[in-house]
Amino acid sequence: MPAPLRNLPELRLAVVGVSRNCFPAELTRTRLAQVVAAGRKRRLDLIVCDTTVETEKDAGKALAELRAQRANALVVYLGNFGPEGPLTILAQEFGGPFMLAGAAEEAAGTLVEGRGDAYCGMLNASLNCGLRRLRPHIPAVPVGGPEAVADAMVHFAAVARVVLGLRDLKVFAFGPRPQDFYACNAPIQPLHDLGVEVMENSELDLLQIYQQAAAKKKAVEAVAASIRREVGAAAFAKNPKKLQQFAQFEVALLDFFEKNLGRSKYGVFADKCWPAFESFFGFVPCYVNSRLASQGIPVACEVDIYGAVSEYLAQCASLTPATLLDINNTVPDDLEIADLKGAGRGDLFMGFHCGNTSKCNLCEGCGLKYQLIMHRLMEPDKEPDITWGTLEGTLKPGAATVCRLQADGDNHLQAYLAEGHVLEADPHSFGGIGIIGIPNFARFYRHVLLGKRFPHHTAMVWAHAGRVLFDALQLAGVADISVPRQPGSLYAGENPFGA
Repeated sequence: MPAPLRNLPELRLAVVGVSRNCFPAELTRTRLAQVVAAGRKRRLDLIVCDTTVETEKDAGKALAELRAQRANALVVYLGNFGPEGPLTILAQEFGGPFMLAGAAEEAAGTLVEGRGDAYCGMLNASLNCGLRRLRPHIPAVPVGGPEAVADAMVHFAAVARVVLGLRDLKVFAFGPRPQDFYACNAPIQPLHDLGVEVMENSELDLLQIYQQAAAKKKAVEAVAASIRREVGAAAFAKNPKKLQQFAQFEVALLDFFEKNLGRSKYGVFADKCWPAFESFFGFVPCYVNSRLASQGIPVACEVDIYGAVSEYLAQCASLTPATLLDINNTVPDDLEIADLKGAGRGDLFMGFHCGNTSKCNLCEGCGLKYQLIMHRLMEPDKEPDITWGTLEGTLKPGAATVCRLQADGDNHLQAYLAEGHVLEADPHSFGGIGIIGIPNFARFYRHVLLGKRFPHHTAMVWAHAGRVLFDALQLAGVADISVPRQPGSLYAGENPFGA
């Protein structure tokens, strides 16, 4: 099992009860206690606000409590109709992601003195959020009993973690985005709208910090020892100098990461990785990229800034290492696959990249090899040297989610999400590669990926994280989110008359 990921938000989820002053406040307090008990049964570590918010002054008291407890996400619970003004003032001043939920009525015998009317109050609370330009998370079932509200809080905790990560993220980019990959060029202004910082550096900066890292001998040796444990010393028998180079490069990136976060809390890299890199550094960065991803610091290839952000979103949603893959090639009909996991043959594709996927996400037998495509270009008539160092193997079979956040040339943010599986099959190819089956992907590829002009890179995690990512992207303000449609449900612009 990989070590726990670093570079993730520490969620401090609070819950506050609100009450309209013409309803018994005790109704909110009693119902809130039941919700908290149900949440703790689900192992939610909740900060419970002592103040029941009825007035604007109460909102100030509750806010002081929340700040003292360092809460960074909030559930606003309407135990009765609730005061839409004070509760939205509280949410606005709190500033972090928040959820609105209301209490369902318990029994027929309680519908006089014990009726709370939260079903009605949620309407006014939602309206007032709009007036204050607030964006709450509202569960699919907004009003329910304690168990239902606790389930919604568990989901919201995952959603809030993604949003918090996005708001405090910094992308470290090295190198200009390459001409032959215009797909990796994208406007960065929309990222600032989401709270993401972007620090762009040159390849010379990267070379300089790599050279300076040679002086950190103890740190380099510690990383070299870690690499030997991971892939075995024998992996470097033909290329002994690569162990030192990889370790030095990893130390350089991690040192830069720690020194340059600034006011941000989390970081990712988007690095130029070829073709000039190999000639000047003397190795490919792919394996080091895979190691950083396994620690919780995704590194996107080809200076793909939005790819790096997408990987980080997927990591926060799943709490597992993400990878960046090309949506690469079709699967020949004669390649045998026992179980398509609900996808059709036309829905299959191979996800591939040179060797940046974490070892924990590759099958047994993976190992360090050389990058075939780069080798053809850079050293075609000799044994691999500067092109050696990719971590290659078959992607582990299992549940998978692919996702991409992107801005188009008009600064319009859009995203896609799709769930499926990495299939148990031999891809008969090279690189870090696997066969991915996503039900209804063929039409999705045509009308979303091509129709909306998404680039060739997709982020992927080995989990079904679509539900969390969809709600997190909405809460962050991304309105255009595409998912695969069922047969009979047309995409925008799809010909209704069929083939």
